[in-house]
Amino acid sequence: MASNTGERGEAPLDGANFDYVSDEVDRPAMVDDLERLVAGEVRFDSYTRQLYATDASAYEATPIGVVFPTDTDDVAATMRYCAERDIPVLPRGGGTSLAGQTVSEAVVLDFATHMNDVLDVDPEAAEATAQAGTVLAELNDAAGEYGLKFAPDPAAGDRSVLAGAIGNNSTGSHSLKYGKTDAYVEEVECVLADGTVTRLGETPLDEIRAEADPDADEILPRVYAEVVRIVDEEREEIERRYPSLKRNVSGYNLDMLIDEATGGDSVNLARLLAGSEGTLATITEATVSLEPVPETKSVCLLTYDDVLDAMEDVAPILEHDPAAVEVMDDVLLELAGETAEFEDVVGLLPEGTDSTLLVEFYAEDDDHGRQQVADLIADRCPDAPSEVDPRDDRVVTDEPIHAVTAMEAHDDETRSKFWKMRKSGLPILLGRTSDAKHIAYIEDTAVPAEHLPEYVADVQAVLEEYDTFASYYAHAGPGVLHIRPLVNTKTLDGLEDYHDIADEMTDLVVKYGGSVSGEHGDGRARTQWNRKLYGDRLWNVFRDLKTAFDSDWLLNPGNVCGDHDMTENLRFDPAYDFEAGFEPSLRWENENGFQGMVELCHGCAGCRGSQENTGGVMCPTYRAAEEEIQSTRGRANMLRQAMSGDLDPDEQFDDEFLTEVLDLCVGCKGCSKDCPSEVDMAKMKAELTHEYHQREGASLRDRLFANVSLVSKVGSALAPLSNWAGKLPGAGRLQETLMGVAAERDLPQFHRETFVDWFDARGGAGVSRADAERAVLLFPDTYTNHNHPDAARAAVELLEAAGVHVRVPRDVVGSGRPPLSKGFLDLARERAAHNVEALAPDVDAGWDVVVVEPSDAVMFQSDYLDLLDGEDVETVAANTYGVLEYVDAFGIDGDLTFEAPGEHLVYHGHCHQKSTKKDHHAVGVLRRAGYDVDPLDSTCCGMAGSFGYEAEHYSMSKAIARILYGQVDESPGETVVAPGASCRSQLGDRPGADDHPPHPIEKVAAALA
Repeated sequence: MASNTGERGEAPLDGANFDYVSDEVDRPAMVDDLERLVAGEVRFDSYTRQLYATDASAYEATPIGVVFPTDTDDVAATMRYCAERDIPVLPRGGGTSLAGQTVSEAVVLDFATHMNDVLDVDPEAAEATAQAGTVLAELNDAAGEYGLKFAPDPAAGDRSVLAGAIGNNSTGSHSLKYGKTDAYVEEVECVLADGTVTRLGETPLDEIRAEADPDADEILPRVYAEVVRIVDEEREEIERRYPSLKRNVSGYNLDMLIDEATGGDSVNLARLLAGSEGTLATITEATVSLEPVPETKSVCLLTYDDVLDAMEDVAPILEHDPAAVEVMDDVLLELAGETAEFEDVVGLLPEGTDSTLLVEFYAEDDDHGRQQVADLIADRCPDAPSEVDPRDDRVVTDEPIHAVTAMEAHDDETRSKFWKMRKSGLPILLGRTSDAKHIAYIEDTAVPAEHLPEYVADVQAVLEEYDTFASYYAHAGPGVLHIRPLVNTKTLDGLEDYHDIADEMTDLVVKYGGSVSGEHGDGRARTQWNRKLYGDRLWNVFRDLKTAFDSDWLLNPGNVCGDHDMTENLRFDPAYDFEAGFEPSLRWENENGFQGMVELCHGCAGCRGSQENTGGVMCPTYRAAEEEIQSTRGRANMLRQAMSGDLDPDEQFDDEFLTEVLDLCVGCKGCSKDCPSEVDMAKMKAELTHEYHQREGASLRDRLFANVSLVSKVGSALAPLSNWAGKLPGAGRLQETLMGVAAERDLPQFHRETFVDWFDARGGAGVSRADAERAVLLFPDTYTNHNHPDAARAAVELLEAAGVHVRVPRDVVGSGRPPLSKGFLDLARERAAHNVEALAPDVDAGWDVVVVEPSDAVMFQSDYLDLLDGEDVETVAANTYGVLEYVDAFGIDGDLTFEAPGEHLVYHGHCHQKSTKKDHHAVGVLRRAGYDVDPLDSTCCGMAGSFGYEAEHYSMSKAIARILYGQVDESPGETVVAPGASCRSQLGDRPGADDHPPHPIEKVAAALA
């Protein structure tokens, strides 16, 4: 990848000089030129271009290259250079656009990497100034210190950026209270198409008229002239054709311009950029107004027998002045009910519930919130009990009653659960691995709330006509429904349906006075429908305004009023072809097998969130490096592009590809849970690495790490000599030179007496089988057996104290986790088959398998099912538990007496257990044992088995670790505990740490009375 080495300035532009045609671009010359002009990185290599070819939409367009500006001067220099050569330019933040706004055959300006600082928060003026690439969540963190917030709250606010919110004119669930972003834009610094830097904000109309000149050489006088013409000549047409909605972001923001011109003697030209999608100017910095954070909230969940009944109730509910009204239909309720996280909540709903409306109120205090909910229930669901009597002066509508029941939520936990349930179904929709997918292209049409019942009925009829279906969810209050029909654009018929459904939906929104986009913008998906929505006259007004700002149409060309065809540049179209280049070795239980997983990423950028704003495990390497190629999205897109012909044949097996794209994936499995589509990058990496080994062979170091169980056996046999060897002077340098093991790493310490030796020496089980209600096979995993037997001894102590019969199986081998993680799938399968054969008879006889090391437990529970098939492996997997999972799930500790010291623990869970939603058990057991516990919402520790030992990965490992160290330092706990061997090793290196932390089972056993 190219990097900047030159000085910025007015360098001679004698490099690339061409008319814009992608195939004729002299990229090396452009790189040389731009590197002399800008301080930021300039990357025109094929990998970077492919990484920026997609966003969160259904579209794909390979850019010319990517510039990572460090400041406004970089942006101006790049745009001036491109203007002189007729090269298109595209600004981009987090790449979260759903309509294809941020993919184009252009020079991409990535603002998220460097230009992402909050510059100022002025609590007295209730304003904030931030750079274009500032993530909205980070802006809110800064404003929140003063009890303020940036009011628009798009769902992707933890990864989308400020200039993107302005470019899309973003809103969110609470637009009933706050409207769109345009209302909060006070001033912007921007770069015009010719590279001129200017500031736009509140400007007197007299000044605009005085400086207007349609024939001027400079851009601003031409813009002023067009603004004057629009205000003077197009007011009536704009008032007639623009929908009367809180949520219309189609076309340019001319209705706000007219409103401001009508209501005063000035207009805010910065707000003209809201919704312009980077087609008028490139924003580099913005000042926005802020709103107070609500004192508290209250929620009412109303249930209905039919989605049309719910739609009938929206308009009456709005009379109660809610902050949000969100709908969830039967499709999403059914999906939510199938998840462990939400089945209890869905189970509370009356039998036959088809749809729900989640109604949220902002309140002055808890009593006020309860009163608002009580008044709503009395009006919309009078037969449902409420915690508070309704007021005599409450709102009462004459509309028929449709709600069946009502559920209240006033505490944070319950409110959060209701909101999470509302959002839970979409990830499952997006997890479809078939060729047909729920694509975002008509999913944010908007109509006035009073027309929702007729509109939804008409939409259902249209979808039935095309023999497909969709769910109806999201922002019913302002009339914005997310509707994602199932469609297969890989076929000609599907592509035709894709277009025709959008065409008919546009007719419907026009019929009901709505908009083709109430939230996510025009982009490639909806630009072509603006002409039908607004008519030829306003379409040409849009084009004239675009020309005034950008005479050569170089800024994100084709959007808003351009020539985009929604059926072109699709990621999946009839010409798409997929060829993995090998036969997958693992089992892929989905509709399209391995291909289905490779194609699964829909680009939402959930993997790009920071630890502070999104939590969870995914994606630790991105959080440490903040590079797109280190995100799950980046890796998934690169794999798909390599296997669909966008890169050279067999590129995925090239050394550079494996190093650049896959090598730094730590295999944490966090994406398999945290990604909305549940993309399993760790599993895909194992497949690709295995195939690479088959083709090219494997290194000695990889083979040693894959066979660490044998290495550990030798290490224990030679202890303590094996431990002393690692401490000799120069040992670190030698281990790095000979084996590629980082010199900074201390090697694991081996115990001469292994756990198995100890168990035999004590005479085996301490509780007879006849006296025990439960019997456990305590699997002697490699690390626990050879390196940390104290944890296994503690497990035996606790289990036997509870009357459990414990046996350590002898005829087993290592779990297979190390060879799986290093891509030796045949060896992993061999070990898995051996263990299943050894354990299955006892499991069939009623024994449970318990594992101290969490990665080995998950290996049995989950990964064995990818390696093997048959009844035996399913039985063993279903009856294997992590040790504290076992204690918690069966209440093993229920009759025990604990006398824990007054100790506050900091708990860091293992990423593999988090990925399988089994991490919470340890916290419950520790608390019942008498400890205060602060469970960290932490990502992977960065050690990841052998990863952190490898010299080339040491710096990344420590960069990830520093995120965890910071969380530990901020925790009120005093003692760190972690179940994972790797985690304890990494945490033992934390500055100020006394020693490696204990396994939590040791703390529980130590608290036994």
